[in-house]
Amino acid sequence: MIDLHKDGGLWTVTIRRADKANSLTKSMLEQLAGIAESAVDTKVLVITGEGRVFSAGADLDEARAGLATDPVWERLSGAVAAAPCLTIAALNGTLAGGAFGMALACDLRIATPAAKFFYPVMKHGFLPQPSDTVRMRALIGPARTKLILLAGQKITAQDALGYGLIDRILEADGFAQEIAALASDALAATPENLLAIKQMCR
Repeated sequence: MIDLHKDGGLWTVTIRRADKANSLTKSMLEQLAGIAESAVDTKVLVITGEGRVFSAGADLDEARAGLATDPVWERLSGAVAAAPCLTIAALNGTLAGGAFGMALACDLRIATPAAKFFYPVMKHGFLPQPSDTVRMRALIGPARTKLILLAGQKITAQDALGYGLIDRILEADGFAQEIAALASDALAATPENLLAIKQMCR
């Protein structure tokens, strides 16, 4: 359910569980974390989903059985954040719940016009992952973070762009061209220069 395509220095990871809104099981999270941890050999890592939803977050059955508090979420977002390459979340649709972690940890986020953004932890009685609140607050500020986490608001792509939660809005069929443009400098760079500039931006 996790597909990895390698094209030279460009790796594209696709979540393929469209019949379940690309909800994430522990096995899928471990696969994603393993790929991010091994991304020392690439220059650009793109994470996207199949169908009309990027990811609905945790598989609810597994969440109720303990996945909601499993350290694998922090392992995944930490691995994405620590990757020495350019990381891009290509949000082909709605981003929800624990799936926020890997998207927030990416360097760049592009989304479709119809994408929605929500993190219904209050509604389901869970806590957000600790690093998610830190990264979200750094991007959009404390008040808007509370709007999403405490008030449970569903944010449109246009609002997400205005808040700074995402960087561009594009139709899904324009993602390939945009990713190629965003990736071109990183693909042409030496690994040392890429890592040095990424560290300076932190």
